[in-house]
Amino acid sequence: VILGKTNVPLSLADWQSYNDIYGTTNNPFDLGRTPGGSSGGSSAALTAGYGPLSLGSDIGGSLRVPAFHCGVYAHKPTFDLVAMRGHTPPPLPPLPSTRDLSVLGPMARGAADLSLLLDVIAGPDPLDAGKAYQLGLPPARHSALKDFRVLLIDTDPVMPTDSVVRGAIERLATHLGKAGVRIDRSSPLLPDFAASSRLYMRMLMSFLAASFAPEVYAGAQAAAATLPASDTSLAAERLRGIALSHRDWLMADGGRSRLRAQWRELFKIYDAVICPIMPTPAYPHDHSEDQEQRRIRIDGKDYVYPDQLAWPGIATLPGLPSTAIPTGFSPDGLPVGVQILGPWLEDRTPLKLAELIEREFGGFKPPPMFDD
Repeated sequence: VILGKTNVPLSLADWQSYNDIYGTTNNPFDLGRTPGGSSGGSSAALTAGYGPLSLGSDIGGSLRVPAFHCGVYAHKPTFDLVAMRGHTPPPLPPLPSTRDLSVLGPMARGAADLSLLLDVIAGPDPLDAGKAYQLGLPPARHSALKDFRVLLIDTDPVMPTDSVVRGAIERLATHLGKAGVRIDRSSPLLPDFAASSRLYMRMLMSFLAASFAPEVYAGAQAAAATLPASDTSLAAERLRGIALSHRDWLMADGGRSRLRAQWRELFKIYDAVICPIMPTPAYPHDHSEDQEQRRIRIDGKDYVYPDQLAWPGIATLPGLPSTAIPTGFSPDGLPVGVQILGPWLEDRTPLKLAELIEREFGGFKPPPMFDD
């Protein structure tokens, strides 16, 4: 039963959910703050109890970020696990297609419900690959917490996390350790986060720029041509991505293939990687038009707003499954959580770990204004 459609930002292109038609969606834990985006309407509705399940897409955290900011659960499936047909704006026809980087996935108030909805929507499009292929996801690697081996990351210089997020991850690590989970804090097998973040920015913007207005695209091309080769900032990589030639895209895609091979090696040792989704809990609404000029404050220092893409991108670029879970609250009552990355097409492993963490340590808690 479809109860309704929920609010999103213009073009699904923000971690805030506002537009001129339907207005601003607020965070149910603090109405002056973002619920996340692009599926901020979904996360706010779930948190407020308006429905049990929701669907969304994720290319830059559009499922995981709203779940993080509103204290609910979401799952970004392995790339192309869920058919994308119909995820197109009018007047484009709902044709079978594989959109680079982007996926469709579930959002819920509990981890088990993510698996329930994923089982319904996963599989090849019956008009396309479904003519010959059937889905057969492998089972979760383990069914008990004590059997998991996890690599845990709490911050990185590319996009530091604030003390609240680091503290929440540390508390989770303590709980998991007491439950028998084997935890490592570093590994030489972990791909270079700075290099993969730069690659993600280029490939992401190359994809998104296909829908830019001609004059915007031309302006970005001109600006990219003036960038010095020494500028390797994430902002510069985003600009380069807009102007990426097909030749350069193929080179970048080769880099992505090598990245996936690195992740395969890592998951021979580890069952999951636990890391941040965003660097801070939900922040106050900021509807200034140029996102590159926005800033996010982390422990008293300002960082470029779109650079936050780095944490969602850790799973998006290699196409890995990632489950967003709530783990508690900040001192001022805002939800915090983590994402659990799993191996390619082993979506049931991070989902099972999410279920076990919820069962052992708790999960969703309604906001005070809806706790009735």
